[in-house]
Amino acid sequence: MSHPQDLVLFPPDQRKLKSSAEKQLQNSGAATKMLPLSMATSDPARRVGIPGALKIVLFLLAVSIFINYIDRSNLSIAAPMLKDEFGITSGQLGFLLSAFFWTYASFQLLSGWLVDRLKVNWVFAGGFLLWSAATASTGMVHGFSALFVFRLLLGIGESVAYPAYSKIIILNFSEEHRGFANSVISVGLLLGPGFGLLLGGLLMARFGWRSFFITLGLASMLWLAPWLKWMPKNQPNLGGDAEGAPSLPEFLLLRSAWGTCLGQFGINYVSYFLLTWLPYYLVRERHFSLIEMAKIGGIAYLLGAGLTALWGWLSDRWISYGGSPSLVRKTFVGGGLALSGGFVGLSVFSNPTLCIAALILGVIFFGVTASNVWAITQTLAGQQAAGRWTGFQNFTGNLAGIVAPWLTGLVLQRTGHFYWAFVILVAVAFAGAGCWIFLVGPVQQVAWRANLRSLPLGS
Repeated sequence: MSHPQDLVLFPPDQRKLKSSAEKQLQNSGAATKMLPLSMATSDPARRVGIPGALKIVLFLLAVSIFINYIDRSNLSIAAPMLKDEFGITSGQLGFLLSAFFWTYASFQLLSGWLVDRLKVNWVFAGGFLLWSAATASTGMVHGFSALFVFRLLLGIGESVAYPAYSKIIILNFSEEHRGFANSVISVGLLLGPGFGLLLGGLLMARFGWRSFFITLGLASMLWLAPWLKWMPKNQPNLGGDAEGAPSLPEFLLLRSAWGTCLGQFGINYVSYFLLTWLPYYLVRERHFSLIEMAKIGGIAYLLGAGLTALWGWLSDRWISYGGSPSLVRKTFVGGGLALSGGFVGLSVFSNPTLCIAALILGVIFFGVTASNVWAITQTLAGQQAAGRWTGFQNFTGNLAGIVAPWLTGLVLQRTGHFYWAFVILVAVAFAGAGCWIFLVGPVQQVAWRANLRSLPLGS
């Protein structure tokens, strides 16, 4: 299989680009080809700070992912209570915890297509409304089957989030700001589970899990009002962009596409293992109380969130001072994933004190990875394909959301302990880090065949 490499940002003279790119495509026979890099950092205009209106947009996106991750992780916090109330086995619990990811993963392809074809702001608002309603409804059910159905609906609603984030960021933020922009969103990603574990665990212990779900789902809908007022105005007619986006066969010919998709699987395996099984592990295997579990998990995620924006800012500063996006982004993503998986794995071998320290370090280094992962995808895809590439990548990556909860539950049921589940996590994390570092090509924009055909001909 040929491994075409990737193009950089399009220069102003599209006719020269078309001529140069087509010549190289003819010589290579590849779907895409590299052109000489014109460093964005050489343009002083691109060093301007983020406008105030976009800072508000970024804040609202961070709040949305904060809510998103509380909603997807709250069932795992309630897992010990659900297991007793519904009288289910560990295998059935793993099946239930994975339900969200069935639809969340499978709908990524559709969501990516929608945000490239339609107005991304409105697609995102619709998905947000659906997932908030599903959360509130979950607290009202009294049967295993109904609970399973609402988790499926939650996955459909939340599937629009990351394709929409990528599209909004690529339309409104330059390369030198994408590390920080993505890291601010990742702060919400880590704060969500932290809030859910800390306050959610405490509130569920006092008021029960149903009240928490209903209150959270209804209160979340208040987010829609400021979003409709402040959502970004940079939403061009996307019909032309969508026509220039890659087809699935063209996408699958890219080495970098396979690298980001497999690498995302590694990232998500670590993330979803922690989101779905960490509370149960701390309570049932390590014998912490529900309140102690809430404090441990909450502190880990809050510390990780507090440092994530710093990692994104540092990566952008490195690039602005001449660092290659390939070196910078891959170092943060691949290195952070390897260290995160390694520390989480060490927690299973440690005494209670060292277990807590290892888990906290694992979450902190996960924040290093999260701060830059989507900046790689956004640069590779460009405006024409940011939604679709994110959808492709998130589809493959979120298969881990099905595999990790189910496989962990199966291992636990067969062995009675978490040892082999942690070993599997470390192996997947190291393999994912290798994909980001070695399989992903240069972090530069791809020249899509469809886009080149759409450029104007002329002398």
